[in-house]
Amino acid sequence: MSYIAITAKDLEALVKAVKLGEEIKPSQQAKRDVFVEYNIAGTFKDRMLTAIYYDIWKRLGLIDRIASEITGVSNVAILDPWLRAAIRVAIEVLIFEKFIKEEKYKDSKNIFVNYFKKRISKFLSEVTHTYVGAYFWELVDKIADYKWRPKDIAEMWEFKYMVSQTIISRLLKIAEREEVRLILKEFNQVYPISIRVNILKSSVEEVVKALENEGIRPSISNYVSTVIKFRGPYNFDKSQLFKEGKIVIQEEAPALASILLDPKPNEIVVDMCAAPGGKTEHIGELMRNQGVIYAFDIDEMRIERMKLLLKRTGIKNVKIFKEDARKAPKMLGNGIADKVLLDAPCSSSGTIMKNQELRWRITDEKIQELQRLQIELLETAVKLTKKGGRILYTTCSLFKEENEDVVEHVLNEYKNIIKLIPLKGPFSPGFIYGTMRAWPHKHKTFGFFYALFEKIENSD
Repeated sequence: MSYIAITAKDLEALVKAVKLGEEIKPSQQAKRDVFVEYNIAGTFKDRMLTAIYYDIWKRLGLIDRIASEITGVSNVAILDPWLRAAIRVAIEVLIFEKFIKEEKYKDSKNIFVNYFKKRISKFLSEVTHTYVGAYFWELVDKIADYKWRPKDIAEMWEFKYMVSQTIISRLLKIAEREEVRLILKEFNQVYPISIRVNILKSSVEEVVKALENEGIRPSISNYVSTVIKFRGPYNFDKSQLFKEGKIVIQEEAPALASILLDPKPNEIVVDMCAAPGGKTEHIGELMRNQGVIYAFDIDEMRIERMKLLLKRTGIKNVKIFKEDARKAPKMLGNGIADKVLLDAPCSSSGTIMKNQELRWRITDEKIQELQRLQIELLETAVKLTKKGGRILYTTCSLFKEENEDVVEHVLNEYKNIIKLIPLKGPFSPGFIYGTMRAWPHKHKTFGFFYALFEKIENSD
């Protein structure tokens, strides 16, 4: 990596992307939007700056500890969000990035110090307050002079794998030490881009040929026949395949969910936590736009993205509700759905290789809170489903508390009303017979959990 290729304007883009990465989920969407705005997307700088962006989220816990030490603030969350983002970028670039330490770029640190003082301080003054810019100017030298040294073994482990002790301890509950090490190692792999072909508008063969004509070497997923994978970067905003709705950005593990649910034309389907709509769109494809999908979500920004996706891909049988899905039975009635998809809100611990900020945001308290919500939502799904109908419960979490423990709880509560339909592939068995898990280190895909239920008797 050459420092010459990185300009002060590029650092400004990183600051903006990191700031928005706290607000927009997934964080790579924030990066993508900002890189388009700054004309970085698809250029020779894209891969380099993307690597720095992801390194910031990978090291966030360590970066924030250093930020607290340098600023004297016990919790960086109280800092102005623009200042917090600028400090994080400065710490990553001036302390952790290798090119700062390379002898052939021995003057690079001084160059970047100058970039931060002049461009970023001015930028902060413009977007927030003059005093913030002045304060950051004073911090830059402190950051540049800081020497990071791990204080104990716990910090060494966190630094080696760039994940929190919370995640490591949770994984050790469900896997042996060596397997956990492989999972943690997998978290630091760069996964290829995954797209799913919209079968209403194109074919796998057509998309593969179009990508090859663009100089890309695509491969078809081993698990989902309509998913294509290739190495980036790739500018979706300039892609005709994307603009015409022939492809959808979706990884193979979540793409399998709609296939397992097996929606049919003319059925009634409820997608309980639908936005940003990848699975909703896929269900619409499988239904051939016949029947109806009731899509629930509470996040307005994600709903807007879902609307754009559905419009681009030509899916017309979706009715969207900006409501908590737990209200769905009162709004739609009990026992109305042939199929229900509950891709539940979760810790997303299986997607750490993509959502780098999760390495440090997952807490025990949040997992317990999510589990309570997951149980309530799955109980709602039982109410919504008609006798003989099916429910697919999925998460992108690796933790047993959000997966098998939720399934076991609801099976016990509704033992004469629902039963598990065994899933026998293409991924590994879960810790309850009939459930299934995709593992990053085994399948080279996101960590994902699946449980398919059938309603065998009507509930009250």
